[in-house]
Amino acid sequence: MALVFGSRTFFARGAASFLVLISGGMIGGCKNGPRKPSPSTNPSPGSLAKSLSVPTGQDPVLVGAGDIASCADLSGALATANLLDSIPGVVFTAGDNAYESGTAEEFRNCYQPTWGRHKDRTRPSVGNHEFHSNSATPYFDYFAASAGDPSRGYYSYELGTWHVVVLNSECAEVGGCQQGSREEEWLSSDLDAHAARCVLAYWHKPLFSSGAKHGNDPEMKAFWMDLYKSKATVVINGHDHDYERFAPQDPDGKPDSRGIREFVAGTGGRSHRPFAAPLPTSEVRNADTFGVLKLTLHLNGYEWEFIPEAGKTFHDSGARSCN
Repeated sequence: MALVFGSRTFFARGAASFLVLISGGMIGGCKNGPRKPSPSTNPSPGSLAKSLSVPTGQDPVLVGAGDIASCADLSGALATANLLDSIPGVVFTAGDNAYESGTAEEFRNCYQPTWGRHKDRTRPSVGNHEFHSNSATPYFDYFAASAGDPSRGYYSYELGTWHVVVLNSECAEVGGCQQGSREEEWLSSDLDAHAARCVLAYWHKPLFSSGAKHGNDPEMKAFWMDLYKSKATVVINGHDHDYERFAPQDPDGKPDSRGIREFVAGTGGRSHRPFAAPLPTSEVRNADTFGVLKLTLHLNGYEWEFIPEAGKTFHDSGARSCN
């Protein structure tokens, strides 16, 4: 079935399907100018719509992690890919998909045999390691339309009743992330244009992290300010190779019962890294278990579950209503 909205055509398959609509304009602003993608990565606006089936009577699932496939050792990525094999839903990536540099060879030989098994249902985000290779060209070539406009690396889509935003935290590559930057202005406009009760966002670098390697990234604060203003419920990041769940908080890191809950899920398989002293709002931490974060998105709330790789026992779960 084709649905036409203005000049854009979207497709759905069957009565039990819902539409995941990827929205985006043509805002550019890469550090060296907008990349001119090959025809295979320069889709028409209508082709950005993806149709994913959800069993009738079930709420949609979003599942994934960041920091995934290392060609030096694929065992972690294989372990988490095996988890995805038995979990239906949309797969997210929280950046750093293929190590060490996001080359075409690394995507082909290391990501594709693992998480690439679920490429057709994946909505990725880009990380710093992807930008080690020609402005992340292999990443955009690999994921094609699912990664949005190659000149920016951020986009949004609808998943059930939720509005989902995917951002690019490589600020130097997209003209900055500060208030008034192209990406921040796009985010503000996108949130204004989608009046969903429940909003979730994911990208690579976290504003808050107790990880010893990276920790907090203050460049992400403008994104948080926009999301907090729009009463977003969840933010998911990677970058630090650990799992961490925070209490709902405001953009200044102060506890707020109507704030945003952040998850750091850098557990896709690359490696483990230790924590530094925990931040005041950090509730749960683990630094020795690969796994995936599964979110079941209900009409007015969500359930989360960290599912560990086979043979590990760490587990985290809970539920919360939307803001």
